[in-house]
Amino acid sequence: MFTKAIVRPPGANYGEGLTRFDIGAPDYPRALNQHELYCAALERCGLTLTRLEMDERFPDSTFVEDTAVLIQARTERGNAPKLNPALPDGWATAACAILTRPGAASRAGEVESIAKELSGFYSELRSIQEPGTVDGGDVCEADNQFFIGISERTNETGARQLEKLLASYGYSSSLVDIRSEKDILHLKSGLAYLGDNRLAVIESLAKREEFDGYELVRLNGGEEYAANCVRVNNRILVAAGYSHFEKTLRRLGYETIALDMSEFRKMDGGLSCLSLRF
Repeated sequence: MFTKAIVRPPGANYGEGLTRFDIGAPDYPRALNQHELYCAALERCGLTLTRLEMDERFPDSTFVEDTAVLIQARTERGNAPKLNPALPDGWATAACAILTRPGAASRAGEVESIAKELSGFYSELRSIQEPGTVDGGDVCEADNQFFIGISERTNETGARQLEKLLASYGYSSSLVDIRSEKDILHLKSGLAYLGDNRLAVIESLAKREEFDGYELVRLNGGEEYAANCVRVNNRILVAAGYSHFEKTLRRLGYETIALDMSEFRKMDGGLSCLSLRF
């Protein structure tokens, strides 16, 4: 269960950020309104928000998810060995924040301010080191398993560093090379964990062996953007306008909250990008 999230509204120069698309410049007042509705949805799901000030030094800084990978403390039943002897009885792992090293040079400075915030919540902070690069949008957690995308922004060196760090906390990882997937920037542009051993996945990723053993909820053609949905406790946040996918989620028993993401889609962003949830 998530209880907290860190968010940052877009700055006035948000439209100067990075994007691969040419679908029009974002409407800034509308983006601010969409961000506020997103924050309200997180609060509706029971989260307490840390609202950072907008930072116009970094036009992409509203996409806070890319700056860190958050590991939650995990308990183990039975007599499973502790990874850290200092942990209380019954706890197998401690909580940890892994600071990333974004693959776009223009975003490197975003990590410093996030690190200051996370230090108030996490006693352990680790970091991806040069020459490794990792964007948080390439990291999908599925209970005790992580999928790490190798992409334009996350290189294999960074992915291997992250894999090793996660292993030290008792988590397994699979690396998923998406560099041939021209329609998605990050792994989570086409993949989301819904809980209940289910993955929402775009068709071009559905046959990857890394996802064997999961029930796949495939997205119809034309609804691929909706794959970047977010389960927050007992609800799933989903981009508005993708009725077939939303109906599928409801048929599976999920309560959904649909949010207009038009101004974030223009800048290659999605629902997961806008918060760090823990």
